[in-house]
Amino acid sequence: MTGLSIKPENLNRKAIAKDLQLRDIIRTLPSEVFIKDPRKAWLKVVINLGLVILGYYSLAVAPWFLLPLLWVFTGTALTGCFVIAHDCGHRSFSNSNRINDLVGHIALIPLMYPFHAWRILHDRHHKHTNKLGIDNAWDVFTTEFYESLPTLVQWGYRRMRGRFWWLGSIAHWAKLHFDWNQFEGKQREQVKLSVIVVYVAMAVVFPTLFITSGIWGFVKFWLIPFLVYHFWMSTFTIVHHTTPDIPFKPAEEWHEAEAQLAGTVHCDYPGWVEYMCHDINVHIPHHISTGIPWYNLRKAHQSLKENWGEYLYETKFSWSLMNKIADNCHLHDADTNYYMTFAEHQERK
Repeated sequence: MTGLSIKPENLNRKAIAKDLQLRDIIRTLPSEVFIKDPRKAWLKVVINLGLVILGYYSLAVAPWFLLPLLWVFTGTALTGCFVIAHDCGHRSFSNSNRINDLVGHIALIPLMYPFHAWRILHDRHHKHTNKLGIDNAWDVFTTEFYESLPTLVQWGYRRMRGRFWWLGSIAHWAKLHFDWNQFEGKQREQVKLSVIVVYVAMAVVFPTLFITSGIWGFVKFWLIPFLVYHFWMSTFTIVHHTTPDIPFKPAEEWHEAEAQLAGTVHCDYPGWVEYMCHDINVHIPHHISTGIPWYNLRKAHQSLKENWGEYLYETKFSWSLMNKIADNCHLHDADTNYYMTFAEHQERK
């Protein structure tokens, strides 16, 4: 028997009481973790900008054999830009929404990401974390939906849920963030603005790269750092809520406190990644409250460990972790609400 012969591992974590509310957890956090510190926020913007400039300058002057390291460095620095925009989207960067929107748009320009589209869609992920068919971040397919798809789409889904997980966020970026017609009212106008900003940036940056440095310049200075960023984005986001022992539940069985506290993963990455990506993977407190700025996440996480430690899921980044996710987390098992593999699905047919 293949598939979930590797059984969920952390099912012995304490079950969450059904009457526990998210606000009950929030009340246990120190009040200071919600306080914005403009000095810390803007200092990190300056540091992040410096890292990005250093990365691009080094790409311009370094010998060819250093390029792989510099692509990783630059792409990771760009991931830091995304995290700054992430705080702006959650309004935890500044008390001024005008500043949040301005900084968010600027931070995402190198990644050609429409800020408002991402902000609005990401809010949906937080409101419906691990809710089957509604969460829009690595939502697992049901077997019925998977079987209804064209063969080519099934093939693509198997790749994205397998060893090509690192391309997943590119598909997410391209498919969801440029169609303003999926939004209504004020949100549609906001998204349209963000998409136009990105189109203008593309119209300026891409021809400039081709004219000044040719196709290789486009690949060297934009495409490969962009792919490195998406490696981290895909990896971070799939790990945040995906292991064989975290369930995705239909709306009628979904429990908010359970999904946010016990269905969110804290993952330790190498220190240089944590520094350059502003502790985005100290992720459980961020799902308890999006109002916590990135620089307060570790203090909030320590409080959660002291008060709710028996519910928390903590792990460490490794290739074995990614292999476990890629090899086991494929389709939704309606009998258990956990994952089954493609192989197990075939055996059940």
